[in-house]
Amino acid sequence: MNALTPLGMVSDFPSENQTNEIRLAGPAAASSQALHVSEDERTDYFVERDGMKFAGTHLLVDLWGAKNLDDPAHIDAALREAAIVAGATILHSHFHHFTPNGGVSGVVVLAESHISIHTWPERDFAAVDIFMCGSCDPRRSIPVLEQAFGPDRVDLNEQLRGRVY
Repeated sequence: MNALTPLGMVSDFPSENQTNEIRLAGPAAASSQALHVSEDERTDYFVERDGMKFAGTHLLVDLWGAKNLDDPAHIDAALREAAIVAGATILHSHFHHFTPNGGVSGVVVLAESHISIHTWPERDFAAVDIFMCGSCDPRRSIPVLEQAFGPDRVDLNEQLRGRVY
């Protein structure tokens, strides 16, 4: 992890709702504990809603007239809060601060997928990508983003990924 620090901002603080199963999903996946999961114990995290079954909800969120787009620490905190409010489990985050314009690109990796952001402070614009599966509700992240970045306008596009027909 220390090798990544000079490249940008790296955060190693998992959310409090991280379970032991999630911790085992990384390098420990080969441990004996991880190998003792039977077929009956595996969970299908596909979502069933309104008669459809799909992998998860993918929101593309454009924030126009936004503020605080050049501060990696602020962006990290905002995206982490957005993940927690949506019911997601944070595994890791990484942000890179570009110069000279001050834009930030980064991702919060979730057990349920991810939240990523790319900012253009010179245009007061941010593109946010929220993909979540399971019981998470990515729409609950939107008010957190609005509070953190104070956009004049929010454009939202929703896709259901991995639809089972």
